Amino acid sequence: MDFEAKLLQLIFAGISTGAVYALIAVGFNVIFKSTDAINFSQGEWVMMGGLIAATAIGAGQMPLVIACIVAVFAVAVIGGLSERLTVFPMRRPTPILITLITIGLAICTKSLVMLILGKLPVGYKPFTGEVPIKIAGATIHPQSLWILGITAVFMVATHFFFERTTMGKAMRAAAADRQAAALVGISVRNSILTSFVIAAAAGAMAGVIITPMTFMVYDNGTMLGFKGFSAAMLGGLGNLYGALVGGLTLGLLEALAGGYISSQFKDAVAFLVLLLVLFARPAGILGQRDITRV
Repeated sequence: MDFEAKLLQLIFAGISTGAVYALIAVGFNVIFKSTDAINFSQGEWVMMGGLIAATAIGAGQMPLVIACIVAVFAVAVIGGLSERLTVFPMRRPTPILITLITIGLAICTKSLVMLILGKLPVGYKPFTGEVPIKIAGATIHPQSLWILGITAVFMVATHFFFERTTMGKAMRAAAADRQAAALVGISVRNSILTSFVIAAAAGAMAGVIITPMTFMVYDNGTMLGFKGFSAAMLGGLGNLYGALVGGLTLGLLEALAGGYISSQFKDAVAFLVLLLVLFARPAGILGQRDITRV
């Protein structure tokens, strides 16, 4: 493969992976905007989405599309229940307390999934076949097109939700100023619940679209969550568009590093990116100087 074809191949791979990171980063950003906390259970919701879909297809003989929808819905419900059982009972849910709670949620989730669904890697067939599509000497997997399409639709839907719907505007108001929002009748607690549901759905969606490309196992959530967090930090924590920019950028950097340096160096890119962002620009690419407001 010549230089141009190899570069194009790496770009295809990087964009596909980056779109998954963008979905995970959206989950981090939505909860951060409503609570100022970091949700460390986000990666476990990604893992749950893939495992539940694979289990439904394998054990329940459920059609692929239905299994994926069921998985996203189930994880979204789990995300809402997690908030109701852990965050809601607190009288004063400070950001640090919520962050610590999500660490506990991540540990419990991983353990329960291991006990209920097992330790073996699982997967299922791509949505529309496995024959690669050739473009200018490079190839792209059909599942990659699904990943890009679903990510684009989710980003547009999320933008519409926050910009056009009453609930979305209420969540934005609560995120900007909780006390002022409460004075005009907006329920801050319900906004937090909705943010957990959206974040869990985003994570589960990332899980169901990436599982056909690679096997999913109960301990995959930690690394996926960390890369999603790195993408969120890179784009600007709390910024919806920053999640997309950060995810795609991180995916491209990983692919190029793996292709031109070493595949063993690929996973280290997320760590290096996070360190560079923290040192050089903590607000991220699209973030403001005060990253608690966007």
